[in-house]
Amino acid sequence: MILRPTGWLAAILLACTVHAAAQEGGEPPSLSIELNGLAPAEGACRLTFVAANRLGEDITRAAYEVALFGADGLVKRLTVLDFKELPDRETKVRQFDLPDVECGQLGRILVNGGAACDGVEAGLCMDGLKATTRTDVDFGK
Repeated sequence: MILRPTGWLAAILLACTVHAAAQEGGEPPSLSIELNGLAPAEGACRLTFVAANRLGEDITRAAYEVALFGADGLVKRLTVLDFKELPDRETKVRQFDLPDVECGQLGRILVNGGAACDGVEAGLCMDGLKATTRTDVDFGK
C-alpha cells in the first residue's frame, strides 16, 4: 500500500523540503545585500547594490527604509530603497540615484527597517539580512 501525503502533512513535507534546500552546503538561510559602489550621477549619488536571496523562497518585493548619515555622523535623510523582486538562489544588481546627495559626504548607510517584504514569512527580510560593503561607507543594520 502506498501512502500519499495529503492536507497538512503535504504542507509540512513541502516546508521541510524548502527549508532543507535553503540549508544546502550548511549555510543558514539569508538575504545578503552588499553596497558595491557609489558614483556621482547628474546631481545625485548613484548607489549600486548586489543582492543575493538564499532564504529558500522567492521574495516578490523587498524594500528597506535607510538612514543616510553624513561624514559628520548626522542623519541627512531617510528614504526607502525598493529592491523589487528577489528570486530564490539568484543574485541581482540594483541601482538607486539619490538626488542632491554628494557621494563623498556619505559616512554611513543604516538599514533602519523593512518597508516591504512580500512572498516570504513576515520579518524574514530583516531577520535574515546580511548587510556588507565594498566601499568606504559603512553599511549595515
